[in-house]
Amino acid sequence: MELQIRDLAKTYGNDVRALDRVSLTIPTGMFGLLGPNGAGKSTLMRTLATLQDADAGSAVLHGLPGGAIDVLRDKDAVRRVLGYLPQDFGVYAKVSAQDLLDHFARLKGLVDAPSRRQTVDALLHRVNLHAVRKQHLGGFSGGMRQRFGIAQALLGDPKLIIVDEPTAGLDPEERTRFHNLLVEIGEEVIVLLSTHIVSDVSDLCPQLAIMNKGRVLATGTPVQLTGALAGRIWEASVNRAEVAPLREQHKVISTRLYTGKTTVHVIADGAPGPDFVPVEATLEDAYFAAIGGHA
Repeated sequence: MELQIRDLAKTYGNDVRALDRVSLTIPTGMFGLLGPNGAGKSTLMRTLATLQDADAGSAVLHGLPGGAIDVLRDKDAVRRVLGYLPQDFGVYAKVSAQDLLDHFARLKGLVDAPSRRQTVDALLHRVNLHAVRKQHLGGFSGGMRQRFGIAQALLGDPKLIIVDEPTAGLDPEERTRFHNLLVEIGEEVIVLLSTHIVSDVSDLCPQLAIMNKGRVLATGTPVQLTGALAGRIWEASVNRAEVAPLREQHKVISTRLYTGKTTVHVIADGAPGPDFVPVEATLEDAYFAAIGGHA
């Protein structure tokens, strides 16, 4: 399977260009969409999930048994193969996980009761919630709610799964559990993961795109994006007062406070100064370089 997006554009009424001729080719597996808040990621997600219309462009899902699907025009066909976990996934606090997932299954068209119960049980096992299936969702932790959200997204055997900022606010243990679940899911279908957390993408996604202000700035594998910066990332530990002058003189891509001093990363073809040492580029460096216009 493959999702081909070409020149997708969307401008809101306040003249904010949320999508500026976005073009991506997304294969089967995990694909990361990385960018800060306001980059256009959620607009792209909602458009692909048939929740809003684009102004121009195309999106076509290829490789399905019934033939290609025009995502922008054949919304009913998209919804039959779509699983979607939005950024703000609400639940009914006083309903059990089992009952609510059964309700979602009926909405998805699973009308045969025995088959539906079997599907619900299997999904709750898959997301490790079967033991708490009769508990009210209001008592679930954030990670448990997100795993329930993935369970509902998996109803109907979807071929395209969209997850928008799924690990925001989760503790490290829940993030790891959620990551493992996403990797398992992504072995057979297209999983489009939107996030501003660089480590989520570096841990999960063989391919990614970096977005900002509605535009795709860079695409490729983590190795390709970091390889493009090989030998060009320099690091120094400086006092806070030295950061502003460095920004004026060099291409500072990131700063981080560490043990009372500020660690600065600069992109340059040669050493920016005597205190700088070369370091291996990370995906975080590639991200900040792209966002800052220095890639």
